[in-house]
Amino acid sequence: MAAVILLLLVLAALALRQNVIVILIGAAAYVHLVWGDGQLEFLAEDIWISLDNSLLLAIPMFLLAGSIMTRGSIARRLIDLAISVTRPLPGGLAVATILSCAIFAAISGSSPVTLLAVGTILYPALLQHGYPKRFALGALTSGGTLGIVIPPSIPLILYGIVTETSIADLFIAGIIPGVMIAVVLAFYSYWVNRHMPAEPFDLNEVLTALARGGWSAMLPVILLGGIYSGFFSPTEAAAVALVYALFVEIFIHRELKPVDFYHTAVETAKLLGMLFPIVAVALSLKTILTIEEVPDQLAMWITTITENKIAFLLAVNLLLLVVGFLFDVISAILILAPLLLVPAVAFGIDPIHLGIIMVINLEIGFLTPPMGLNLIVAMTAFREKFLEICRAVLPFIALIFCVLMVVTFWPATALLFL
Repeated sequence: MAAVILLLLVLAALALRQNVIVILIGAAAYVHLVWGDGQLEFLAEDIWISLDNSLLLAIPMFLLAGSIMTRGSIARRLIDLAISVTRPLPGGLAVATILSCAIFAAISGSSPVTLLAVGTILYPALLQHGYPKRFALGALTSGGTLGIVIPPSIPLILYGIVTETSIADLFIAGIIPGVMIAVVLAFYSYWVNRHMPAEPFDLNEVLTALARGGWSAMLPVILLGGIYSGFFSPTEAAAVALVYALFVEIFIHRELKPVDFYHTAVETAKLLGMLFPIVAVALSLKTILTIEEVPDQLAMWITTITENKIAFLLAVNLLLLVVGFLFDVISAILILAPLLLVPAVAFGIDPIHLGIIMVINLEIGFLTPPMGLNLIVAMTAFREKFLEICRAVLPFIALIFCVLMVVTFWPATALLFL
């Protein structure tokens, strides 16, 4: 019963929109008082042990690499390449928008970074070519969320750390669902804009764009190829991404100055200053929860309510969708993943499959008010009203939800390559 009370307290705090660090510290104190004989001094020890994890190094390096690519010209060159390839299609620029988001997601690992990098370039271009403003807002705001599904994904890294699941396997599992979402959004973008005139295919333009963006296009190939081949680990991949981005922007493109790198590093450090205390407390909470077998107690309680796997999956999806309305993806994963993992395993659900389900659910949370991060970023970047952006993303939310149902009840979409 104490485990159930803990879950209810966390959900109540989420509903009241309390700060995540407050929720985590409160939950950690509750666990130590109820299960840990009131010895709160162990909390500091658990925090120190939790942070002594080399996998955490991947997060700052991926964030810094993504920021460098945004400040430099890698994003611009990748977008030009996507536009040149899709130009012969009716609504080709709309398809290029989704394709650009998917490509940049594969090298940045961050949804807001993807939205800003692609959106600041393609939003004016879409309006200039006569595409409806509502479609442009919806496509860019929704396409940006591909940054948390297509690997390398920072939320998948955090899920892997907090649940002790292979991050490389999570990255592999994210390929098909991420591509499915990208294909569905791209087809929708083509269909609703099929009346837009197509342009003749220009081989010279493609070759020029490939020559200009060749170095940029090689990054996802090197990054993902190295991880999937086992040549380097996800943490080493983050270091490779950072060094490669710096090398290309400074020595090849020559568009990143030392002062730009300084400002980028400072901005990344500020973000990490907010993120890492949350991660530290969350990991320490996970440690004491595991030691005291709290997830096992929760699993036993859930199995007394239902023994139906489909009902459990529907309940998990509903829970995560509601949490996505109220909280950001990182906080939700850090708080809920350790609690949901053991019940999920009890129902025969693979931890990797659960991770993909969580991330896609919380991807939808990026697009739902009041806490949808991409909605807020888009409102600021495009200077549009919040409600207008909310309306624009509705058809894209429906499409992503359809993919979520396929992934939930057809595990092969996530586990095929494992």
